[in-house]
Amino acid sequence: MKRVFLIVLDSFGIGQMPDAAAYGDINVNTLGSVSKSPFFHMENMKNMGLFNIDGVEVGEKTDHPTAAYARMTERSRGKDTTIGHWEIAGIYSPKPLPTYPDGFPEDVLEEFRIRTGRDVLCNKPYSGTQVIADYGDEHVRTGKLIVYTSADSVFQIAAHEDVVPVEQLYDYCRIARQILQGEHGVGRVIARPFIGESGHYTRTPRRHDFSLLPPAVTMLDQLKAAGKDVIAVGKIQDIFVGKGITEHVYTSGNAEGIERTLEYLDKDFEGLCFINLVDYDMLYGHRRDVDGYAKALAYFDEKLPEIQAHMKPEDILMITADHGCDPAYTATTDHTREYTPFLMYGAPVTPGNRGTRPTFSDIGATVLDYFGIQPEFEGSSVLKADPS
Repeated sequence: MKRVFLIVLDSFGIGQMPDAAAYGDINVNTLGSVSKSPFFHMENMKNMGLFNIDGVEVGEKTDHPTAAYARMTERSRGKDTTIGHWEIAGIYSPKPLPTYPDGFPEDVLEEFRIRTGRDVLCNKPYSGTQVIADYGDEHVRTGKLIVYTSADSVFQIAAHEDVVPVEQLYDYCRIARQILQGEHGVGRVIARPFIGESGHYTRTPRRHDFSLLPPAVTMLDQLKAAGKDVIAVGKIQDIFVGKGITEHVYTSGNAEGIERTLEYLDKDFEGLCFINLVDYDMLYGHRRDVDGYAKALAYFDEKLPEIQAHMKPEDILMITADHGCDPAYTATTDHTREYTPFLMYGAPVTPGNRGTRPTFSDIGATVLDYFGIQPEFEGSSVLKADPS
């Protein structure tokens, strides 16, 4: 029974791409930055070959890597979660998703007001915690929705759970998702519920993302069509709007994501378990917390032997990322345009260097190759030691 466990360490970049400056990123390197922290420790990923990857100049290389390893190039125009995951699954995005550094246009907001029956506050890029501190009181007093964005392609709606019940907030997000198509087709509409009193507002774990529907066939669609299980752990379900997914479970963060992965390792299924571990990006990358990022990587590395011990003879473990988010880069708090790592481990895998790949989609092609499926997208498998 063949199974692939594909884990995305959200935002774990390994060095800037040649076009990084065009994205406002100068000398960015997520791995390089976190490696300087006293809390950085990745002995198990070192043994797999992490520091042997092309262009990686930190850490100690190993003479006998236990995994296949490669440096992945993002071919698509962008550096966000949606485009990164889509490309891993086989979708090339020649145009970046729209962003709104000056806020959303009035015609978009007016349609939103009419359809929700509520006015809006803010309408500019903002920190998610700061926006509820600055606008929370007025929202509670007036019932106006806090609408804001970030450097990402997102339309975010914050509301106090006592003012706007969570299900109603989700309905407002669905309305925004219907409005935000075509020219204004942002990657994600995000519900950001919060609770508390003035001066002490806190976000709740009932966040929910409403993503743009993937515009083309993905490896998930092909696996599902072939009768395979496609299990989504974490925000994978939202990124793909359920398309091509047969089962999903949400998680509260990395620790729960790893626990759910261990549970699925002990279940019987045939197909893909696709996992996103979000804390690197959400809690540490954007907040420019180098030590927090390093601790989170060390925690995953410590759990790797347990994950590997639960693998069956036909299992393959893949580890990669969707973009960078260098926590030491203070020019912005945005994602960073970087190469990502790819590690592939398991009895069916011949360890060694698979070089620098031209697209994240080689990962999707590799997954399909293992199940004997020809990809319906551009991408080359690296399952074999000397890929053509």
